[in-house]
Parts: sequence; structure tokens; C-alpha cells
Amino acid sequence: MKLLKQSLLVNAWLTLLLGLAYPVVMTGAAQALFPYRANGSLIVKDGTVVGSRLVGQAFGDARYFHGRPSAAGGGYDGLSSGGSNLGPTSKALMNRVDGDAARERKAAGRPDAVPGDLVTSSGSGLDPHLSPAAALWQVPAVAKARGLGETRVRALVESRVERRTLGLLGEPRVNVLELNLALDRISR
Repeated sequence: MKLLKQSLLVNAWLTLLLGLAYPVVMTGAAQALFPYRANGSLIVKDGTVVGSRLVGQAFGDARYFHGRPSAAGGGYDGLSSGGSNLGPTSKALMNRVDGDAARERKAAGRPDAVPGDLVTSSGSGLDPHLSPAAALWQVPAVAKARGLGETRVRALVESRVERRTLGLLGEPRVNVLELNLALDRISR
């Protein structure tokens, strides 16, 4: 009986410490030190939240750059994040990628090879970034849809390229939502 009492007491203390005190302290510290990140890195335009810097979203209008295809639920669904689980030898994956590549070439009016990240989803299905090559590949179509010069749109893309973290981690990338918001600003 004494052992049971000690076990329950230790369990209660650990529950209070690790289940209540630690999360409250960490949440408070995150809010105090990194409020933008702790609240989801939300992007606000004209007083309205338009998205998160960390979660991709669909852009169907030809006037916008679009990101990677999403395998998350119905597309960019944060509640069902995940990949398609289709392997590199999957016939279904090959057919989807071939179909997406054909649609990309037709929409862009370009016969050349489509950058891989425009036709393959990320592991989470929520990746908000594209490679600079994939963003630059879309420049002619977006410039035409907007009635802007390709040089101006290309310069905008190049100005939005995020370099490797600390100069060595990750790959250069472009945040699609931030690029599209910058595009809206120059198109006014």
C-alpha cells in the first residue's frame, strides 16, 4: 500500500510539473521572446490574416505564382498533413506527375522540362516554398497574365529568393505567398 501511495504521489507531481508547469512556462517564454513565430508566423494584409509563412496554399489564378502540388487532404489541408505515400516506382505517381507536367507546360505555353518541385508534393504536403528555378519558370506566364514585363517579374522573383540558412543549411527557396503579395504590390 505504501508503494502505491508513493507511485500516485510521484505521478501527481510529474503531471503537475510536466503536464502543466512546463507547457505554461514554455508557452510564456515563446510568446515573450518570439511572438511572431509562436503565433504561427501569420501574414497580415490590410488588417486581415491572409496565410502563414509556414504553410502553403493553393493559387489557382494564372495571375499568381503557384506552389508545389499538395497531397494533404483536399490540398493544403493542415489537418491531414502528409505525403501521398506513393513510391518512385508507383504507376499512379508517374501518371499524376506526367499529367501535372503536361498541364504546367500547356498553362505556361512552354515545351521545355518542368522543374520537379512544380509536379511533386513535399513530404508534408504543406510546403510554402519553391526552388528559384520553379518560380523563374513561371515568370513568362505570370507576366503575361498581369500585363507586366518579364524583366520586372523576374527581378521580383530574384529579390525574394531566401538564401541557405547560416550559409549552409537547406537550399535557396522562394516563399510563394510572400512572392504573390509582393506581386500584388507592384501591380497596383
